[in-house]
Amino acid sequence: MKVRQISVFLENKKGRLLEALETLAKAKTNIRALSIADTSEFGILRLIVPEPEQARKALEKDGFTVGEHEVIVVGVNDKPGGLASILKVLNGANLNVEYLYAFVARSGNKAVVVLRTENINSGIKALEKGGVKVLSAQEVYNL
Repeated sequence: MKVRQISVFLENKKGRLLEALETLAKAKTNIRALSIADTSEFGILRLIVPEPEQARKALEKDGFTVGEHEVIVVGVNDKPGGLASILKVLNGANLNVEYLYAFVARSGNKAVVVLRTENINSGIKALEKGGVKVLSAQEVYNL
């Protein structure tokens, strides 16, 4: 149950993020989740969108450098320690979390978190074995 994430490399200059988001708007691409990380020279905009291929093509057409990665999306108990319990499962399986970010939406009574482990398949197996609800791409796109 992997979800495709688009990563857009942005020059760290005024208006570049806006340009990327306007490109997606023109392509009628809805954003389900996003995160941005930056350095002094560039940023990485990470996106979960229902139509990743359409979004990638639109961004590339407008001159953006775009990559795709598989990520895991999980439901996390929305209470103190909820995220820690998920990380404990991955730590117990000796898996490193490269990054994570949260959704604004909810799935049932759980918060929703996007994460990338060093080995996606092992991460999914460890989480499922640990009783963690791993969401399918369709479940994520329908949130």
